[in-house]
Amino acid sequence: MVRDATAGDLPAVMNVLDGANIAIDADTVSRRIGSDMVLVAGDRRRPLGVLVAIPRREGAHIEAIAVRRRRRDQGVGTALVEAATERWGRLTAAFDPPVRPFYESLGFDVERRGERFWAERV
Repeated sequence: MVRDATAGDLPAVMNVLDGANIAIDADTVSRRIGSDMVLVAGDRRRPLGVLVAIPRREGAHIEAIAVRRRRRDQGVGTALVEAATERWGRLTAAFDPPVRPFYESLGFDVERRGERFWAERV
C-alpha cells in the first residue's frame, strides 16, 4: 500500500532514509510532507519505503527514495515510483552510479552527467 506521508510519520520516514544513508534533513522532509510530496509504502505502523519529491512545472523530481534493507528487491521501490508517476506524471532523478540499474529497470531514460546520473520517466 502506498499513501501520502503525514506529519506523524516523520520519525519513521527519517529512520528509513537514515538507514539507507540518504543525506536529507528532517526540516526538508517535514516541509515536503506538508506539501504532499512524500509517499510511504507499507502499513500505518511502519513504512517499508519512502519517496521524497520536489514539485516541478511538469511533474516532480525524486529527491530521495529508500527502502528498508530487508525489504529491498521485493517491489517496494517500484510501487513508490509507480504511485509517484500516477500522481505527478513526469519524474526526474539525479543519483550515484550504483542506483542506475534500479532506474533503468523502471523505464527511466538514464544519462551520465559528470560523476552522477540523471534520469527521466514520462
